[in-house]
Amino acid sequence: RLDRLFATLTSVAVKRVGMANAERRGLKRRPWDEEGFKCPFLDTINRMVLDFDFEKACSVTGNNFNVYACLVCGKYFQGRGTHTQAYTHALQEGHHVYMNLQDGRVWCLPDGYEVIDTSLGDIQRMLNPKFEEHTISKLDTTPVYARGVDGSDYMPGLIGLNNIKNTDFVNVVVQSLVRVPPLRDFFLLPKNYEHVTSVLVKEFGA
Repeated sequence: RLDRLFATLTSVAVKRVGMANAERRGLKRRPWDEEGFKCPFLDTINRMVLDFDFEKACSVTGNNFNVYACLVCGKYFQGRGTHTQAYTHALQEGHHVYMNLQDGRVWCLPDGYEVIDTSLGDIQRMLNPKFEEHTISKLDTTPVYARGVDGSDYMPGLIGLNNIKNTDFVNVVVQSLVRVPPLRDFFLLPKNYEHVTSVLVKEFGA
């Protein structure tokens, strides 16, 4: 949370410096540089199609770095600069709101400005949900309910996994393992395996 707050404050500071420089040069301010500007495309976000459990890789190139989720159709695309897959998707499909799958910051393309709005909080929290030790200790004694970005209620751990090309047999094994309390509790706290080099351990924890 502190990292995200710092990134937001830094972005606001940079934006204001840019606005001041533009004014000194006599340049016309863009709409999103105005105080109180609200992104006009927030109502195009479709929470029903958002799913962050898939591998965070571009749906076009397959690369897994600098990937953004289109918050309109749910697909993943790489980059946000000119000629990138996300930028091209924005122009071709008219989908303008994208979230960085690493830091959760949201951008409007192709204009390229950052969207800072409290209404995006639920989506950003679902990107990388975190558990505290005191919460984990109550998982077996106190029913825990959560709400998905689509508004539906569910109990974490009691919902099926995505079936990708006949992977249901793997899903059964994974769900059986995560119902073993010591194993589940270990992987719910990333600090427990942050220094482990095993790819299998890191992927299971992800």
